[in-house]
Amino acid sequence: MIAPACTHANKKKNGKDRQGNQRYKCKDCGQSLSDAKPNPLGDMRLNIDKACMALGMLLEGMSIRATARLTGIEKKTLGKLVLFAGDKCEQFFNAVVRDVEAKDVQADEIWSFVGCKEKTRKRLGKSEDQGDSWTWIAIERDTKLVLAYHVGTRSGNDCQTFLDRMDKAISGRFQLTTDGLGAYKNNVPFTFRGRVDFGQLVKHYQNSPKEIRYSPATIIAIDKNVVIGNPDEDRICTSHIERLNLTLRMQMRRFTRLTNGFSKTIEHHTAMQNLFFTWYNFCRKHITLQGHTPAMASGLTPRVMKLREVFEVMAA
Repeated sequence: MIAPACTHANKKKNGKDRQGNQRYKCKDCGQSLSDAKPNPLGDMRLNIDKACMALGMLLEGMSIRATARLTGIEKKTLGKLVLFAGDKCEQFFNAVVRDVEAKDVQADEIWSFVGCKEKTRKRLGKSEDQGDSWTWIAIERDTKLVLAYHVGTRSGNDCQTFLDRMDKAISGRFQLTTDGLGAYKNNVPFTFRGRVDFGQLVKHYQNSPKEIRYSPATIIAIDKNVVIGNPDEDRICTSHIERLNLTLRMQMRRFTRLTNGFSKTIEHHTAMQNLFFTWYNFCRKHITLQGHTPAMASGLTPRVMKLREVFEVMAA
């Protein structure tokens, strides 16, 4: 049987707990009480300021090992922190980024891998949790707000899951621009019905010699195709979402090419992206928005937030 909370007023101090919160003991019933607030980091015995500093380092492009060396936090503890923070950030993102008024949306997919690349995974017979990974992202052109994202494969089912998340995040009619991926042509009209003006930007590339395969291919032609509705052809563009892809590769060590900083598990890969997109929307000032965050430009929050605030909101 759980004893009811003490209602007596005659209490005395009785030491402090492991987090430094004052404890009290009732002189009448002997029950011990504490004025502790919910721990923003759950069961983790880690200083919240030190944890947010470590997460900030990871979000600025540092690796797990480099962050461990500079902060003194164990590598395994950092891995657990990333999983915890990713889970809380995903919940916060899904709760706040809902029914946003968006006029011009761009969507794209960015490639990465977990553990090894797809051809190596097939050759070695490894689990399907490893291999190529594709992140689907949708951004509002003017406010730079990330409206939805999804980590999966480049398949029709994952495309539909991604569009369902977009549907919950956006209210009203809007214009959508994607690349020429065939999965969009059927799924976008099915998901948004008559409230979308949908166009695709198809780029044609020149074949490049294998010796320079790491250099970008030369674009020889661009087609703007109207798929449904009446989109403004002058605004059929994917430049803003492609710039976000560049930011993602520059600030996420797991997306940097030709290094050994790639994700080793799909859980950590997804969690770090949950953390990144929440931080990008609510905590990172954007130069083109005069020092505001995308969430401020979209009216979701009146000021720049800190990661600590996100964890405190979720803990409460």
